[in-house]
Amino acid sequence: MKKLAFLFACLGFLAVALGAFGAHGLKDFLSPYGLDIFEKANRYHFYHVLAMGLCLSMNQVQPSKWLVRASWLLAVGVVIFSGSLYALAITEIKVLGAITPIGGTLFLVAWIFTGLGLSQKFTSNKL
Repeated sequence: MKKLAFLFACLGFLAVALGAFGAHGLKDFLSPYGLDIFEKANRYHFYHVLAMGLCLSMNQVQPSKWLVRASWLLAVGVVIFSGSLYALAITEIKVLGAITPIGGTLFLVAWIFTGLGLSQKFTSNKL
């Protein structure tokens, strides 16, 4: 759990830093297409880091293997999904977009695992 908590903090830091970098440092260098892709990468980065925080927090209430698995999948999904979109935005190498669905699939599975973990909590009456 310490590794996940550290990873959560690092990914959150990067979401803020990359968002600021994109908004202020790249706006004069990227095409409108690149800026749109970069902003989408950052938006999904934030959403899924926040979801990871939810999973980690709920796991402290009542440990669940599903929430731990979801946290790992969310972290790897951010790296693959948002990372590939960040790279695509900056380089405009279209083949990088082919990697993005792998991260998206990890997000989908993570949300299923989150649901499984949270449903365990509600059925156990420990919330």
